Amino acid sequence: MRWERVKEELAKMVSEANLDQASERRRIREAFKDVQLGIDHCLFKVQYSGVKSKEVYEVNSRGVEIFTKSWLPENLPIKALVCFCHGYADTCTFFFEGIAKKLASSGYGIFALDYPGFGLSEGLHGYIPSFDSLVDDVVDHFSKIKEKPEYHGLLSFLFGESMGGAVALKIHFKQPHAWDGAILVAPMCKIADDMVPPWPVVQFLIGMSKFLPKEKLVPQKDLAELAFKDPKKREQTCYNVISYKDKPRLRTAVELLRTSQEIERRLKEVSLPLLILHGEADIVTDPSVSKALYENACSSDKKLHLYKDACHSLLEGEMDEMIFRVFDDIILWLDEHSVRQAS
Repeated sequence: MRWERVKEELAKMVSEANLDQASERRRIREAFKDVQLGIDHCLFKVQYSGVKSKEVYEVNSRGVEIFTKSWLPENLPIKALVCFCHGYADTCTFFFEGIAKKLASSGYGIFALDYPGFGLSEGLHGYIPSFDSLVDDVVDHFSKIKEKPEYHGLLSFLFGESMGGAVALKIHFKQPHAWDGAILVAPMCKIADDMVPPWPVVQFLIGMSKFLPKEKLVPQKDLAELAFKDPKKREQTCYNVISYKDKPRLRTAVELLRTSQEIERRLKEVSLPLLILHGEADIVTDPSVSKALYENACSSDKKLHLYKDACHSLLEGEMDEMIFRVFDDIILWLDEHSVRQAS
């Protein structure tokens, strides 16, 4: 790990931590969070006044303790609710802190959670026994938010990054009329071919997942190396100390593959207003399938932004100019749809 300005004692604690259980992930995050927010990244250098945040642990309908967070504008009326679905191995803390503050400062109420097994939520680290159950957990949390009296009458939008794009689309399939639109950043509608092992290996892993679902046996390339274009920002991914960095667990890999295949088959069922943003140089999720989503979705209100030479992590790993260009496209779309549908 290449941590700058980190005391040796703290670095040792993080390096030696066993992150399989949530209690240890929570301990490490608490010790490291001030370091995270102090790194030299454009998401953290901008100071946004008038944004209040709140962290809450709540037990969901399956009895799992889930970490949730919200960011709200203090001095502006809330234009709409934006419910965020994070990517594989990630958390709604760290980089998303900067993203959420930027959107909240523009007048939006931002809500997020860590999926079971990820970030600060309970569950074996990096383990997805059922993608459908994960989606149910997200629906459960966001439905409770939308039902609160203080948010009655506000429009609500899904916002999914990478695997979170697949989560958002599965939520839409489950609740086809419940959302006023979706923002999908490099959505996992299909895992890029270069990221998937050869067919015989896939079949072997599917079989093994029935007997050893939690084992970390799936070969994987360095995601940060592939997803982050800016070398300096790529190095800063090591500060995301509670992200899942090991090989994917067998059952998790099978669930991700099956989910991406399902979504690729169901593109024509997507009917809500859509903003799709994808880097043309993305080699983690396939930008050609974002094009197919745009072309096949039955929604009459859809927009696709393809960014030349940009990679997978559009809001975290590109040069500053590209990151703020993507932000501008997202906020413009939200503003247009919040005004249009509210009037």
